[in-house]
Amino acid sequence: MKGEDIVCTNCMLELPRCNFLHDPDNSLAIRFRGRVPLAHAVAFLKFRKKSKVQTLLHSLKYKGQKDVAYKLGQVFGKELTSSGIASMYDIITAVPLHNSRLRQRGYNQSDEWALGISDSTNIEFVPNVLSRRFKTTTQTKMTRARRWENVKEVFFAKEPESIKGKRVLLVDDVVTTGSTLESCSQALLNGGCDSVGVACIASAV
Repeated sequence: MKGEDIVCTNCMLELPRCNFLHDPDNSLAIRFRGRVPLAHAVAFLKFRKKSKVQTLLHSLKYKGQKDVAYKLGQVFGKELTSSGIASMYDIITAVPLHNSRLRQRGYNQSDEWALGISDSTNIEFVPNVLSRRFKTTTQTKMTRARRWENVKEVFFAKEPESIKGKRVLLVDDVVTTGSTLESCSQALLNGGCDSVGVACIASAV
């Protein structure tokens, strides 16, 4: 299976899960309340510094192991289906990288995560719905308020006709403060979609 040599079945079972799927009042969902209306806010794994999850995400973002994201997406997609959440969405799209970063890395890890989810759920993956107006500076050491200022006007719906009236599942790799997802979700809603939910590989919340 694609990605099996990178993330074996036993290793997958040992990774710390968020278990957000059956809890609409999970910590991630609460983080977005009053900021942007989301149908769901879920994540697969718990992110902690110096953990196996951080190592895994580092390998898919910086070491070219994009199959990791696809494999994780496949597994999480099955859980989205069994929970009933998958049936509530028409399309999947991903948080975009700036073109310069995409050229440097060669791929968008969130696209690979989306493709894995799409494969398991049969929800159509529509790439490049969102675009960035400009490249942002790294947010690693920013405060929550500074992160929001860094991204609040960055994203827009490049192809609003592809999302008009659609229920959109927006995906990303890691959510920390949620500022990027908030900005992207608002851009999708402004573009005319019916509703937005978010699903991340890992959550630090």
